[in-house]
Amino acid sequence: MPISSGSSDRDVDPYLWLEEVEGADALAWVAERNRATHAALAEGQPGFDALRARLRATFDAEDRIPHLRKLGDRYYNFWQDEENPRGVWRRTTLDEYRKPAPDWEVVIDFDALGRAEGERWMFAGAPVLVPGYDRALVRLSRGGADAVVVREFDLVARRFVEEGGFALPESKGQASWAGPDEIFVATDFGPGTMTDSGYPRIVKLWRRGRPLDDAATVFEGEASDVSVRAWADLVPGFETEFVCRGRDFFNEERYIRRAGELIPLDLPTDAGFAVHRGRLFVAPRADWETDGRTFPAGSLLAIGLDRFLAGARDLAMLFAPAEGRVLAGFSPTRNHVLVNILDNVRHRIEVATPGAAAAGWSVAPLPGADDGTVHFRSIDARAVDADADDRYFLVTEDYLTPPALALGSAGGGEAPAVVLKREPARFDASGLAIAQHRATSADGTSIPYFEVSHPRVELRGGPTKPPPPTLLYGYGGFEVAETPRYLPSIGTAWLERGGAYAVANIRGGSEFGPAWHRAALKANRPRAYEDFIAVAEDLVRRGVATPARLGILGGSNGGLLMGNMVTMRPDLFGAVVAHVPLFDMRRYHRMLAGASWLAEYGDPEDPADWAYLRTFSPYHNVEPGAACPRLLITTSTRDDRVHPGHARKMVAKMRAMGHDVLYHENVEGGHAGAADNAQRAYLWALVFRFLRSALAPD
Repeated sequence: MPISSGSSDRDVDPYLWLEEVEGADALAWVAERNRATHAALAEGQPGFDALRARLRATFDAEDRIPHLRKLGDRYYNFWQDEENPRGVWRRTTLDEYRKPAPDWEVVIDFDALGRAEGERWMFAGAPVLVPGYDRALVRLSRGGADAVVVREFDLVARRFVEEGGFALPESKGQASWAGPDEIFVATDFGPGTMTDSGYPRIVKLWRRGRPLDDAATVFEGEASDVSVRAWADLVPGFETEFVCRGRDFFNEERYIRRAGELIPLDLPTDAGFAVHRGRLFVAPRADWETDGRTFPAGSLLAIGLDRFLAGARDLAMLFAPAEGRVLAGFSPTRNHVLVNILDNVRHRIEVATPGAAAAGWSVAPLPGADDGTVHFRSIDARAVDADADDRYFLVTEDYLTPPALALGSAGGGEAPAVVLKREPARFDASGLAIAQHRATSADGTSIPYFEVSHPRVELRGGPTKPPPPTLLYGYGGFEVAETPRYLPSIGTAWLERGGAYAVANIRGGSEFGPAWHRAALKANRPRAYEDFIAVAEDLVRRGVATPARLGILGGSNGGLLMGNMVTMRPDLFGAVVAHVPLFDMRRYHRMLAGASWLAEYGDPEDPADWAYLRTFSPYHNVEPGAACPRLLITTSTRDDRVHPGHARKMVAKMRAMGHDVLYHENVEGGHAGAADNAQRAYLWALVFRFLRSALAPD
């Protein structure tokens, strides 16, 4: 029965004790379930150790591409391998990087730091001071949690600044440079200073040498907000300070801060925006009417920031969406803008160049950057140096093609980018091919999906030879587009062993622009589930899979998708893996960061919203005695984004009902579920051993 808004959760939920993340009883339960799962899938199981070792070797491979971030005249990289499980932050020059075996200078060794301090630190990023590039605000996470400790670091001396340095205790907050001797700080300032979502609602300006308690308040939001933040663009000649108030996951108020005063940035609250070298870029999520013009949802616009603040609205349109062709992102260089376009879920890159007139831009394709998946960014978007150029890094890959990193210039005419690094194949892809198909959802919408398998695999089925085991992946939420990526774990543990792999581009993502996402918001969330079911049914219809040999995988919001497949269509799948999932939609908003997702799912405290949330809350829809595919649920004790209580309670409830459920909870790893490559290898060896045993037992 639905839970009324006046009911006590403890009266109707006997497993609330499992929400006590570090509770003794809860951890004892976790340990018991882990032992059972490891005994069933790992300990002494044929092939497990070999698979884990191969996955570990793949994750630790020395010939992986070290991806770069340019800071001043050095190129920085974070690297984990067998010798450095927690990783090193290191740097080199571009000339050195071009060599097969670059000479790296270690900036921070996180394994050594952890040993010295008795902590299991993980690197969570480091905003660097511009234009000097001599200081960083290093973010340290315990076990992969979103909450971090912040410490100032001297990049010249390669040591933390002990005396007079900025330092913040652990919090889900933000710190960024406002100048050489001041930072913007949004942190836990004490009782009443955090939002219902668990993020700071107050941002302050903290000057060096003064107590944090004396920091001046820049902005104060409400407890019902998601968060507030502030940062500064410190590029000489273009210095700009920003303040943002996140009302919900998709809407925020934006301000330019000048001389301590906040000037509203008159944009739609749900539009994406960026400012680069004095130019404002806007990506509306809904049609935007301003000054007698209508700019369509999913377009990319540009105008001078000062002109916009003065009232001008003659924005140039750098990209206009069309049928099947949508904006996926953009990255400014010094003189151009690289525009990432999804064309039927395949990437195309264009270069936009400003002309002499304010609204005069030209657009041309970027040579050698189409199809598959393309990741790109300008080498130094802030371009501090007067002679800074328009270079960019470009990574191309697909399901069967290992990544290649190229260096190009947006002002290089027709010359394609030059490949600097290329990864070798991590698995045998002989005979495999990538195809794109479409399924028809319950409301008639055409849903694309990718399939990686041997050609004509649908003809291999039959009464004497069943089709290969098939794994279908889905997410469908928060505007995340699922595009082709090279996945060594899938290739090594699944494709190479004869399995087929598919990825469903269901509604809730952004594969076809903002409308594709809105189509599965709140009460429309079941559209995403119907889409996924349609893809699964199409795989069966085409002979690629049978229900008994069809497994599905999803994490986070995709874990919620998996839970609904268990309760809605248990007959359609032979095995389900839900990773760091949401399951309890009655209490999700009270659990860690859950309140920040009200705009995606709805508010359980509102009876009208709970009426539809109840229909896709797996925790409330699982039934005793009902058919159920084999199920593996994984999470992390240190996941402070999606509460591990979702996974724990679902497993406890289903086991009490007599369902066959396996459970694995890693002690650390945050929302990723694993903190280092050894943990990743163990986790994914468990997953693929489970899938193989359920779908294609030896």
